[in-house]
Amino acid sequence: MSGASGANAAQGVTQAPFGQLDDGRKVTLTTLTNAAGAEARIIDYGAILVSLKVPDRKGTLRDVVLGYDDLAGYVKDKSFLGATVGRYANRIAAGKFTLDGKTYQLDLNNPPNHLHGGAEGFYKKLWHSEPLKGKDGKDGPGVKLTYVSPDGEGAYPGKVTLSVTYTLTRDNALRITYHGTTDKPTLLNATHHSYFNLSGDPTKSILDEQLTIDADKMTPVGANLIPTGQLLDVAGTPMDFRQPTRIGAHIDAKDQQLEYGKGYDHNWALRDPGKGVRRAAELYDPQSGIVMDVLTDQPGLQFYSGNFLDGTIHGKHGAVYQHRTGLCLEAQLFPDAPNHPAFASATLRPGHPYTQTTIYRFSVK
Repeated sequence: MSGASGANAAQGVTQAPFGQLDDGRKVTLTTLTNAAGAEARIIDYGAILVSLKVPDRKGTLRDVVLGYDDLAGYVKDKSFLGATVGRYANRIAAGKFTLDGKTYQLDLNNPPNHLHGGAEGFYKKLWHSEPLKGKDGKDGPGVKLTYVSPDGEGAYPGKVTLSVTYTLTRDNALRITYHGTTDKPTLLNATHHSYFNLSGDPTKSILDEQLTIDADKMTPVGANLIPTGQLLDVAGTPMDFRQPTRIGAHIDAKDQQLEYGKGYDHNWALRDPGKGVRRAAELYDPQSGIVMDVLTDQPGLQFYSGNFLDGTIHGKHGAVYQHRTGLCLEAQLFPDAPNHPAFASATLRPGHPYTQTTIYRFSVK
C-alpha cells in the first residue's frame, strides 16, 4: 500500500486508502513510524489496529498482532481483531442494566449476554481520523479517531462522543488515550481488543509466552462468564500470574473457572486502583525476545487466551488462526459492573468526561 508524500513520511504519519464500505464510504489507513523503526497501522473503520511491527532481539521487525489483509476481513470479522470496542467492553448479563431508575435492554449478541457494545458496537463504525505529528516529535506520531454515537444507538441512552488517540512513542510504546462525553446519563467502558502473538509468527500458539499480571485477585464467573460479584484470591489457583508464568502451564488444569472459559477469559482486579497509570502486566516471548509491558489507569484487565480461535479465520498473508494463536490483554472496568454496585461504576454523566490511558510498551531481553 502506497504512503503519502515524502514530507509527511518524515513526520512519521502517512495516510492511504484501505478500500470502501458497501455504502461507498471510504476507509483510510494511517501508518505511524517512529525513529526506532517501529510501525503501527490503524484504520478508521472500528478504530482498528491492523498491524504493529516492533523489533525482536536481533533487531528484525515482527508484526505482533493478528488481523486481515483487507477491509472485507474486518467488515466480516466476529472476533474483534484489533478493534476498539464499546460502548460497553466485555459482558452485561442478559443485556440488562438499570440507570437512574430506568431499565434498558441491550441486544444479546453473545447469548444470553450482551458483549462489547453489541452487534453494531464501536468496532463496526466509521470514525473520523485526524493525523497528529506530535509536539516537535517529542511525543511521537499519532492519529486521533472520533466517533459520535447518537442517543439510543444500540439501545444505550445519551449521545456519546468518543475520541481514541493512538501515539507511537520514541520508546516503542503504543499509547492509547480515550476521551468521552455524553449529553445524558449513560454507560461507557471502552477497551482495545488486539490479539497479540509476540513470536510474530501466528502459526505458533501463545502457550510458551510468559505472562505476569499485577493482581492478587480476580473476578470469578459463573457458567455464562458473568462475574459472581466476588473477588477470588489467585494464590494457589491457575489464575496466579503474580510471577512470570508460561501461559500453557495450567491452561488445561481441572479447574471450574478454566472450564467455564474454555481456558483463560477472565478479569483480574489490578493492584492500586485509582492510582493512575501503572504497570498491569508483562508478556514475554522467549523465542523472539520481545517483551510487552501493559500499563493502564483502569481497575481491571481481561486476559483472553484465544480459546475460540478455531482455524476458520484466514488472516494476514494467508495465515490461518488456529486455537490459541493470539491473546488479548484488555484494560477495562469490570465486566457487568452496572449490575454489581460494589464494582467501580461505569456510569457517565454530562460534565464528567470519560478518560482512559492504556500503553503497550515494547522492549527486548
